[in-house]
Amino acid sequence: MNKDLLHSKVELFETGGEISYQGDANVAKFLLGGIGTGNIAVGARGQLLDWEIFNWPGKGQFVPFSFFAIRTKEEGEEPVSRILESKIKPPFYKSHGFLNGELAGIPRFEKSKMVGKQPFVYVDLEDSKVPVKVRMEAYTPFIPLDADNSGIPTAIIKYKVSNPTNKPIDVSVVGTMANVVGFDGYDVFNNVKLVDQVENEYREEAGLKGWYYKAKNLTEKDMKFGSMSIATTNESGISRKKWLHGQWTDNAQDFWDDFVEDGKLTEEEEIEAKGCDLLAHYDFSFLNLKERISSICCSETIKPNEEKEFEFLISWYFPNRPKGWIEYDADLERYRNGGYDIIRNYYATLFKDAWDVSKYVVDKKDYLEGKSKDFENALFNTSLPAYVIDAVASNIMSMKSHCCFRIENGNFLGWEGIRDYVGCGQGNVNHVWNYATAVANLFPELEITMRNVEFNVELDDDGCMPFRARKCLGESRWDMIPACDGEFGSILRIYREWKYTGDDEFLKGIWDNMMKALEFSIKEWDTDGDGVLDGKMHVTYDIEFYGPNTMTNTIYLGAIKGVVEMAEHLGKQDIADKYRALYEKASVLVDEKLFNGEYYIQELEDVDAYRYQYGIGCLTDQLLGQFMAQAAGLGYVLPKAHVKKALQSIYKYNFKECMEDVPNVQRTYALNDEAGLVLCSWPKGGRPRFPFAYCDEVWTGVEYQVAVTMIKEGMIEEAFTIIKAIRDRYDGYKRCPWSETEAGHHYIRPMSSYSLIPTLAGYSCDMVNKTMSFAPVINEKDYTTFWINGKGWGTYHQTIDDKGEVKKEVTVLYGNIDDVKVE
Repeated sequence: MNKDLLHSKVELFETGGEISYQGDANVAKFLLGGIGTGNIAVGARGQLLDWEIFNWPGKGQFVPFSFFAIRTKEEGEEPVSRILESKIKPPFYKSHGFLNGELAGIPRFEKSKMVGKQPFVYVDLEDSKVPVKVRMEAYTPFIPLDADNSGIPTAIIKYKVSNPTNKPIDVSVVGTMANVVGFDGYDVFNNVKLVDQVENEYREEAGLKGWYYKAKNLTEKDMKFGSMSIATTNESGISRKKWLHGQWTDNAQDFWDDFVEDGKLTEEEEIEAKGCDLLAHYDFSFLNLKERISSICCSETIKPNEEKEFEFLISWYFPNRPKGWIEYDADLERYRNGGYDIIRNYYATLFKDAWDVSKYVVDKKDYLEGKSKDFENALFNTSLPAYVIDAVASNIMSMKSHCCFRIENGNFLGWEGIRDYVGCGQGNVNHVWNYATAVANLFPELEITMRNVEFNVELDDDGCMPFRARKCLGESRWDMIPACDGEFGSILRIYREWKYTGDDEFLKGIWDNMMKALEFSIKEWDTDGDGVLDGKMHVTYDIEFYGPNTMTNTIYLGAIKGVVEMAEHLGKQDIADKYRALYEKASVLVDEKLFNGEYYIQELEDVDAYRYQYGIGCLTDQLLGQFMAQAAGLGYVLPKAHVKKALQSIYKYNFKECMEDVPNVQRTYALNDEAGLVLCSWPKGGRPRFPFAYCDEVWTGVEYQVAVTMIKEGMIEEAFTIIKAIRDRYDGYKRCPWSETEAGHHYIRPMSSYSLIPTLAGYSCDMVNKTMSFAPVINEKDYTTFWINGKGWGTYHQTIDDKGEVKKEVTVLYGNIDDVKVE
């Protein structure tokens, strides 16, 4: 047993503090970008990396000569200039060393410390030779319930520079970016390839000065059409420069010498080159770069004990994406051959180019930044341990990654995860999205588009639902059997969206197809008509379960329980009565058949009669439908006492304090001395010859849903132990804190972590009946939490004095809940 993993109760429950990453946390990458816009990452050194702004995943993708730098001149001292990053950390092993475009030989700061708080990231830079203190503060607007203003293709980057000395200091901060409009990958020299010539245009207007980038000949119908911009909101001390073009490394030499000389930039671009006979006789095209580079510089004098801010905006506009899911080699070949039509990103309906994006952000800066900061403060001031809040905030990142996109008609679509260069798991996979609660809570309007796609676009005439959505992008139907957990889960989630928003029109518009799906599903999977699902059930493990099991039956019970209430609300009493009787019968039978006194099993006479079953094993997902039902506000679908006993067994048998004790030939997400919750165990024997795929793996999305359900049953210490184990694995060194993986980066399933916030706050809301209530389960005497429903969001603060008197304060930071009763 690894003693470092045995957290005392005090450590588990300690609140306050923050999680930070030093400059050597090489895999800590915080995304800047809006929902469905692509993104740029900030690394722990403060560097910009992983430029994924071109409608494709692009891990490791870089834009050369794109950075920020500072020059300081203290009275009586020599000037000091640095790139605004900490020093590059090993490994340094590269075939050609660091390339010209990386400018690795330019001085950088000695140290950095990064703190990521959704949606802001902060990087403090320190250097004993630099006379000022520097903090990078970067964000993209993120305002729950306001999807449009949370989907802006921009990164706002500020450098807050303070003078701790007793002398004034002249400070210049410069932002530089290459024009890579028409990006088409890299050549063998690792230079950017472009499909067209580009040009850089300097622009100035009220509140904004900087560069607008475009390609000369690409039209609005070209797949790679678009624009970029880098600009500043600072008003004084502005200088600008187009870099020299081509000829060895003259471009960077000229720029750096110009900048460090006086902190100002000259506007001259070309210097005549003579006498370089080598360039005339050999192919040195790799030195004649296609991209054009420009810089914008701000200069200020900072008085003693004064702080000044240097603000920059990097915006992009690449409106056209392939109309289809490009995942496999055949898809890539089809794309290269021009086999996909174009569909526009949703943000292209809001903006006309990258400069328009920047101008909009400046015009609405007070609102965009203010509400984004309100959300950060509300979330991170919750009375919980830092690692618990971090688990929630870090997985919100998935909806801002390339896993999710939004097309021009407003539909929100998602992969399961992303590979380095292409998506993984196409089509709003309904059984994976069963777990994810973050989008549904923070942006219900987006989640509702997913329900409409499932039921009003993808559903077959007979009520069969493909578990991957393809027709919404004009492609052929997904040609596989439906997923039992996914189809029933989508029905349950209709109830969730309706109760959360109180939107009767949504419910009425989807009702007929929902009932068609429900009737198909019961007929398909309850083969003997006794009220318990027992057929061939495809599930999220990419296999079929046979025979009764509670993973699927709890989702089914939640679905029909929700249908009863929805039917009654719409005055469909016959339907309500029918499914109430079914629910009451089925819930008893499921419990009687499958509870073995410790946990729920799969009922199979011969576990090896079918491959990939679990039989009498202890399945971590055995209460998945219970998690979903409680997240939707439906309460229990199985007896409370049995639910708690099953959770105790899951923790006892499936939580491993050291993964070295778990032989695993499958994919590996936790290893060596790391702790984690495996998907299944066989404490009473009976492991099948070939158990279900993934049974020995550790999935964070499942770990979170179990932790949430445990909290509901008062098992908070066990839940926190699981959560702490997850976040210890994603520590910025071994794995990226903002990308919990499964089948790809930024996997969707871990967005189940959002439910930690309402569950720990004992928060429930019902916007149909316009009520909300709180009952914190820890720190009850002084508890603060973030809350949200379909009408608004804000904070709740509760105190209990020594006499037991409870004082409650609800603050609304967005929206209006005047007609909502707080209980």
